[in-house]
Amino acid sequence: MVSFAIVLFFSFTGLTLNHPSWLGGEEQINTKDSGNVNIAWVNNPDTNKIAKLEIVEFLRKKHELKGAVSEFRIDEQEITVTLKGPAYAADTFIDRETGKYELSELKMGVVALMNDLHKGRDSGKGWSWIIDISAVFLIIVSLSGLILLLFIKKKRVAGIATAIIGLLICYLIYVVFVP
Repeated sequence: MVSFAIVLFFSFTGLTLNHPSWLGGEEQINTKDSGNVNIAWVNNPDTNKIAKLEIVEFLRKKHELKGAVSEFRIDEQEITVTLKGPAYAADTFIDRETGKYELSELKMGVVALMNDLHKGRDSGKGWSWIIDISAVFLIIVSLSGLILLLFIKKKRVAGIATAIIGLLICYLIYVVFVP
């Protein structure tokens, strides 16, 4: 039954990847905010001594940010902190002279969340394991079906022919319609 739930999830999200507007998949909430971080955290000329952890945890706590840090870039005048998760992104731009920052947070809807989980985008190691285990389940289900087909003498030739025809149709669609 686990395999069937996996097949249902990935087939449904396969449709929503191609047609996100069918279920309102384009809904987004974009919020902007600003504030100040401790000047000592960002103003040190030695960029190795910038208080990265303190900055990220301050922003997480104050603005309830989610996701993993995907970028922490330090320039002469500015620090950029980007956090990403499935259907989520937060970008913060901090002025190194003043400690003032501008924050932009983007939250997308349930369809975007499912699509990101389908692709494994910004979803971490745990979800990567789920995708790998799902792939193994689907391989087992497919191979067991083919093996069972080989034991049914009356259906063997027709079943193998149908599988080969299906494979050829997919290949032809790829050759003809994919640029």
